[in-house]
Amino acid sequence: MKLLRVGEFGREIPVVVAPDGRPLDCSSLYRDFDTAFFRDHGLEELARRTTELPEIDISGLRIGAPVSSPQKIVCVGLNYVTHAQESGQPIPSEPVLFMKSPGTLVGPHDTVLIPRGSTKTDWEVELAVVMGKRASYLGSPSEALSYVAGYAISNDVSEREFQLERGGQWDKGKSCDTFNPLGPWLVSADEVPDPQSLEMKLSVNGVLRQHDSTKSMIFGVEYVIWYISQFMVLEPGDVINTGTPAGVSLGHDDVPYLRPGDVMELELLGLGSQRQVVEQG
Repeated sequence: MKLLRVGEFGREIPVVVAPDGRPLDCSSLYRDFDTAFFRDHGLEELARRTTELPEIDISGLRIGAPVSSPQKIVCVGLNYVTHAQESGQPIPSEPVLFMKSPGTLVGPHDTVLIPRGSTKTDWEVELAVVMGKRASYLGSPSEALSYVAGYAISNDVSEREFQLERGGQWDKGKSCDTFNPLGPWLVSADEVPDPQSLEMKLSVNGVLRQHDSTKSMIFGVEYVIWYISQFMVLEPGDVINTGTPAGVSLGHDDVPYLRPGDVMELELLGLGSQRQVVEQG
């Protein structure tokens, strides 16, 4: 099952893609794909009631982030050996966690804005996990995937000076406006049997910058969910960005940071693609 949201920012309509590829309007059943939808077993109910839904023409409509208003976005830093190395950081012995403002979520093809005063805005293709159930103090990593609603492509856009050179924690370099394109779809967990086998790519202006697989994660999806649940409660609809592979601008003097007019293109096997044009904020 693929969920998406279409329409103007803040006024999106929830849509499910039928097995034959037809987009179906869910707004008669659900207000949105939000915390309440996932908490109240909306995915399961939607699977049973798909035949009741009318087709909707989404041609020409903006695609929004596939989930609405998560309570939090939890991110895993340095979760690929090659990215830790290019960043000049030690290989972590346990997951590095930081938070990203839920207000950063935008659609997969929305404009990404370079913050005022920024000279080091960077890209990061990642696998995003969306929680389907409340998870707190999970007993073992083997339980974790049963708590997942689905998966999506995430671009964890980052301002490196704000993140690393301005004091404090990483959040200020991660939570700028438009800094988390998500989607186009939320692909339900039953359609992604192995989240550790997904090829991922990111190009800037047609130049391939990142190309790896989720199998290269230091800490896999199961472990990450279990680990986070030991420190905070994961609520239905929460988003976890699971880390990025090597190929960002950080640590490479010959790879320029983003500038107005640049175009980022992202792909993740089975999860679709994204394209963002960069503008000055």
